[in-house]
Amino acid sequence: MGEGDGVKRKERVIVAMSGGVDSSVAALLLKSEGYEVIGVTMYLWPSAGDSFRSCCGFSGVSDAEQVAWKIGIPHYVMDFREEFKKKVVDYFCSAYLSGQTPNPCIACNRYLKFGTLLQRALGIGADFIATGHYARITKDGFKGPYRLRTGIDARKDQSYFLYPMGQFELARVLFPLGKLRKDDVRKIAREAGLPVANKPESQDVCFVEGDYGDFVERWSEIPPARGYFRRRNGRWLGPHQGFHRYTIGQRRGLGLSLGHPVYVVDLDPETGTVWVGGEEFLYSKFLIAEDVIYTSGYPFSGSKQVRVKVRFRAPLVEAVATPVGERKLYIEFSEPQRAITPGQAVVLYENDEVVAGGTIARLGREGIKDFEAFYKDKVWASSHGGYCPQPAYRSYSA
Repeated sequence: MGEGDGVKRKERVIVAMSGGVDSSVAALLLKSEGYEVIGVTMYLWPSAGDSFRSCCGFSGVSDAEQVAWKIGIPHYVMDFREEFKKKVVDYFCSAYLSGQTPNPCIACNRYLKFGTLLQRALGIGADFIATGHYARITKDGFKGPYRLRTGIDARKDQSYFLYPMGQFELARVLFPLGKLRKDDVRKIAREAGLPVANKPESQDVCFVEGDYGDFVERWSEIPPARGYFRRRNGRWLGPHQGFHRYTIGQRRGLGLSLGHPVYVVDLDPETGTVWVGGEEFLYSKFLIAEDVIYTSGYPFSGSKQVRVKVRFRAPLVEAVATPVGERKLYIEFSEPQRAITPGQAVVLYENDEVVAGGTIARLGREGIKDFEAFYKDKVWASSHGGYCPQPAYRSYSA
């Protein structure tokens, strides 16, 4: 009998199976909860040496197939190579070539897992997709909004990478591991006899083997510009190997012998200049985020006291966030923060809830007065009323 005969069909969920232990246990748990589970591995990036890669190449496909057979679910491979190159690899290279430090995992989640994969899943009649991320989704009552929350395992919480999810995505995604700790996931995998129970985690960008700078040079259509190191006082220190090889806060690998430590404090892609200085020039009091996404779907009104992460491994710090139009945020920290990096994500939290996130575009040292001083014709109203002309500067971290 089918659903039309009075028997309710099981809810169908497509699990994105990378071949790692987390997505494997996610599939196992959902099946045990009564869902109709279908495993899908996203074929993203071929590599001759991908034996240690968990999510991009052939080894991930093979491991996911073995797990699917073990737990008794169908498994398919979907070819995402074209989308992955456009949305992740090309973005990765162009960000470095524009003097920014990208976050490809966020781009992959936004455009592939919770973009293309979700749409394909819905198109074949699935009710949800699921992944092995350590995060939680809750809902306020029957009609209330969905909320993205941190996983209970603080060491593994991945909510930072998920901030682009809006209400549409949150209503159609499951995170079975959000209430578990990593040790518990490993234990479940071992008890179920999953072949990936002890598989190590991938720590690096899955599609890059070796040096990031070498990868950018191989895959970029435009040759990276060479240039020079300069101190903040204007002194030239000699040539470097390409500004795309450096990031804000970097000290090692500069090849400079000055008798004291210096750090990369700014990058100028127009001239190819890598600016260096003392550690005191790494601290910023505010930042401007662009391409901001609010989990609720709309900006909050006025200024809001929040806790902020400026990179995945950074601690949560106190700040005040003020929307500037619909897609920008001005964020001022209670204490200056070290080595904030344009191109990385800034994610805003209220307690354990993600409320917004965006891409760090510009930063400065003195707060709102400093911010106003860099506008050519108009200054931001003291009421932060929402006017945000194009600034006449790129960065003020240097």
